[in-house]
Amino acid sequence: MTSKKDPGCLHTRHASRHFRYRRTLHFVSQRVPPAPTEEEVRNLLRAVIDPELGDNIVDLGMAGDITMADGIVTIGVKLTIRGCPLRAQIQKDIRSRLEVHPWVQKVKIDWGEMTADERTAVMSRARWNARENATDTAVPTGARILAIASGKGGVGKSSVTVNLAAALAAAGKTVGVLDADIWGFSIPRMLGMPDRLEAQKIDGRDKPMIMPNERRVGNGLLKVVSTGMLVEDEGTALMWRGLMLTKAVEQFLNDVQWGHLDYLVIDMPPGTGDVQMGLARMLPRTDLLIVTTPAVSAQKVAIRAADMARRSFLRVAGVIENMSAFECDHGESYALFGTGGGQALADEIGVELLGQVPIEPTVAAGGDAGQPVVLDGIGKAAEVFSRIAARIIEETPDNDDMNGCSARDEDVAVGVTVRRTPDLPA
Repeated sequence: MTSKKDPGCLHTRHASRHFRYRRTLHFVSQRVPPAPTEEEVRNLLRAVIDPELGDNIVDLGMAGDITMADGIVTIGVKLTIRGCPLRAQIQKDIRSRLEVHPWVQKVKIDWGEMTADERTAVMSRARWNARENATDTAVPTGARILAIASGKGGVGKSSVTVNLAAALAAAGKTVGVLDADIWGFSIPRMLGMPDRLEAQKIDGRDKPMIMPNERRVGNGLLKVVSTGMLVEDEGTALMWRGLMLTKAVEQFLNDVQWGHLDYLVIDMPPGTGDVQMGLARMLPRTDLLIVTTPAVSAQKVAIRAADMARRSFLRVAGVIENMSAFECDHGESYALFGTGGGQALADEIGVELLGQVPIEPTVAAGGDAGQPVVLDGIGKAAEVFSRIAARIIEETPDNDDMNGCSARDEDVAVGVTVRRTPDLPA
């Protein structure tokens, strides 16, 4: 009987295994896996998500022509801008997803850049996704939301906010006013509404809701919420960090019993910080009105607010130039803060200049007295504010006529066209 340790027996077994291994390799080599179909490749690419746009590159229209030959998949990919900083991440994800297929040996990417129309379509889809995935708030879905924004402080943004809100209310509308400038609240004084906010128990709610302070304006109504209505007096400093600011805005959107609103006008803090990003996340259907002064330096700062809107997929509805000129009693006009900044900004971002508000002492006096100048209707500034409000009303679809129709969403999803400049990428 042959021992298990017999060298001859071991040699025979090893030779047999080697034969079977070579036969298996030959058999496998003769069974080259079939190439994937174009549809299979696109299905694999649906797992590649653009980190900034939050959707897959196929549905966003970024994945173009696909060709396959000799184990190589070549795919055309269009970026929103050629120098997109996320290009490396997208490239890595594409290769990792496609190379799982046994036929694919190599992935080649032909990079391209979207046209202006293609970028608009991509941004529209991204905004639609943001709206669909947005968290619920207490702001009624039928209200048009207007955020009054600026690149920096000192341009009269709060003055524009209160006068536009008052003009809309004077036209018979119910207007919410949210003072999101948490640190620099001034809305209570400018609207003559210093009373503190109170909470009430509401049927169907587990916890009490904050009741906005109200002021009748003709046949319309203002509903106002501000941190200035929570502190002891307007001289109290709020020493809050960024997270607390965002939480405060979130509470104003979720825990205020706004009721019916035609418009919600939001006085934004200057710049492009935590509050702006939080608002874009919670209210992605917001339209921005950007306020600037005529100075070119102010215009260059204000364009950052437009860039923030573009990156957050919000619509810029127009530009308002404040402090445009001072006109003395004998009719002479003086451009104290320069000229052309508002129109230059509007041209730069591809929107309209809605109005130029002149420098008038009555505007500041009205804000100090709690009586917006637009309500007195005296002077050119009041006329400009009234015209802007009338235009906003004219361009806002009637909610009663929009039931079951997506036309309003399509209007809100109009892309912001940003021309190429050294300061702002397209």
